[in-house]
Parts: sequence; C-alpha cells; structure tokens
Amino acid sequence: MEISDKLLCLFSAEVRSDGDSYTVEIPRREVETGSIEAGETYRVALISREANSGASTGESASATDADEPQPPVEIGELRYVEIEDIGKQGDGIARVERGYVIIVPDADVGERVKIEITEVKSNFAVGEVIEDEF
Repeated sequence: MEISDKLLCLFSAEVRSDGDSYTVEIPRREVETGSIEAGETYRVALISREANSGASTGESASATDADEPQPPVEIGELRYVEIEDIGKQGDGIARVERGYVIIVPDADVGERVKIEITEVKSNFAVGEVIEDEF
C-alpha cells in the first residue's frame, strides 16, 4: 500500500456508534504534538487492521505489530530538515517521510538545520540542532 507524503498522523482507534452517526476519536497527543489542530477539517482514510489474523495462525502479538508503520528515524541519526511550523510550546516543527513530525527546540520557521535525533516515539521525534543553516 502506498502512503501519501501528506500524511500528518497515523494511529489506531475504535469506531463507536453515536446515535445516528459514528465517531473515531483522535488521540490527544496528535493535537498536542502539532500534527493536527482542533477545529480544522481533514481528509480521513480508514485502513483494515485485521485484528484476528495472528490469533488463528498462532502468531504472537509482536509479529502483527511488525505490520504497523515504524518511525522513519532512529536515535542518534543525523538529519537535515527545514522548520515548517512552530508548535504550541514554541518549538520548531519539521516533517519528514509520511508526514512524521520532528520537534526541534530553539528553531524558527524557515530555518534549515542539521539535527541529531535524541528521542523517538511512534508519532513524533525530538531533534537537537547541531549545525545552523546548511
């Protein structure tokens, strides 16, 4: 499956019945990390998870987790990024493959910097500037 470069976030959520409609809740971390903003309109795609596929074949839960997209960065990795946005806490925001967010403290919009990845989470990473303006 091809994933758009415009992907802002990826998470698993339950579809809940809500009277005459259905609801998919967006995790708070997706808004807090600056990937998306409350009150804005977004296109939504739903991808089949096939939750029981591993259970019938005897596979462990970790084997099915391998199918989940992994962060495109690793701790210690060096990257050249352009700061595209400023997060709610004033940190720079860069986006790399599949819209994956890298938070860069002490960086401003438009700056192009070399960073070292210092922390990696499933939906964002933190990078420290090691060289200004490349």
